[in-house]
Amino acid sequence: MAGIFRSIYDWLLRMFWATEMDVTMIGLQNAGKSSLLRVLAGGEFTIDVSNPIAFLRSRSRGDSSIPTIGFNTKRVQKGHVTLKCWDLGGQPRFRPMWERYCRGVNAIVYIVDAADQGALPVATEELHELINKPTLDGIPLLVLGNKSDLPVKLSVDELIDAMDLKSITHREVSCYGISAKEETNLDAVLHWLIARASR
Repeated sequence: MAGIFRSIYDWLLRMFWATEMDVTMIGLQNAGKSSLLRVLAGGEFTIDVSNPIAFLRSRSRGDSSIPTIGFNTKRVQKGHVTLKCWDLGGQPRFRPMWERYCRGVNAIVYIVDAADQGALPVATEELHELINKPTLDGIPLLVLGNKSDLPVKLSVDELIDAMDLKSITHREVSCYGISAKEETNLDAVLHWLIARASR
């Protein structure tokens, strides 16, 4: 009996109090954006063996799939909130498009490979250049240090310092360590996003 009431309650929430929010996920190539989005949407962390170079890289680094070419979109349903997520390619030729897809969204999620310190200066520069655009003023920013399951990675505090996140003003900024592969801390990510759905 309780199951029937729960189903009716969920249906009423979706019909009358459903909230949809737009989220843009960006970051350099191989940071794990597509893997994270796949797992958040209820899929599994997978290794794409159709691309032998990506497969070999994944065996040595924990990466999951080939880089996004252009962009992907997925809808993530969590209770009465639907997250419409844009996953943008991180290669240099796609980075100029980031601003366009970040305008007017409820939140920007910036994903970095916390185990690749060599890429961190470029990731930091690209982030600060992006968020200094006047069109993106005030949009909440969530920085995720992915691949926290790897032995050599930056902690959240180290990531905050290395990326100079404390210098970012005129918006809310949060930073979490996650692992898309191990599904570590993903509930916290969803709760953070859902809390900003009505803003």
